[in-house]
Amino acid sequence: MKANEIHAALKILRAAAPQWHAPYVSGMAERERTPFRVLISTMLSLRTKDAVTALATEKLFALAATPQKMLALTPRQIEKAIYPAGFYHTKARQIKKVCGILLEQFDGRVPNEIDALVQLPGVGRKTANLVVTIGFGKPGICVDTHVHRITNRWGYVQTKTPDKTEVALRAKLPAEYWIEINDHLVAFGQNICHPTSPKCSLCPVRAYCARVGVTRSR
Repeated sequence: MKANEIHAALKILRAAAPQWHAPYVSGMAERERTPFRVLISTMLSLRTKDAVTALATEKLFALAATPQKMLALTPRQIEKAIYPAGFYHTKARQIKKVCGILLEQFDGRVPNEIDALVQLPGVGRKTANLVVTIGFGKPGICVDTHVHRITNRWGYVQTKTPDKTEVALRAKLPAEYWIEINDHLVAFGQNICHPTSPKCSLCPVRAYCARVGVTRSR
């Protein structure tokens, strides 16, 4: 993909997006932009299917919707609420620790800077960028496995890790697409541009794709 072709590709994906299931966290943030809920839900989403993330978030926030109330729960109560989210034992402990830090260091508020967010237990750059972008509406680029895979498959960037992809996209991707690219590529990756055997015959942006690393497709 040539640099200037990103405009056409993302315009096409923006138009196609309504036919695909939107990520739960993004849809939740559109209904209720609450940084704390975005943070916890994104932590729950790691290594977890979207439907499970949705159920776990709703069950947990029915018990406690603030750091103060969340901290009052026992780890067992959190585990029970978020099960069967992946690594639910670890996530329950991390959620407790995060809530304690928010109360001790940030007056119970979620910080709106990536450098502060990545200091929280269980929070990496993907989670931090998602909180900043959809929790606060600030510029950022959330790079998960789909964004990393697809932008490299397109040939738009040439990187080895999601963190390096974020750096490359910050330098190359027009700022107008920073916030929306994650939603579009997550939905696109889940439905069309699969990790193995992507559905290239159905791809609406195949004219712009270099198919880097694609050895088998449908």
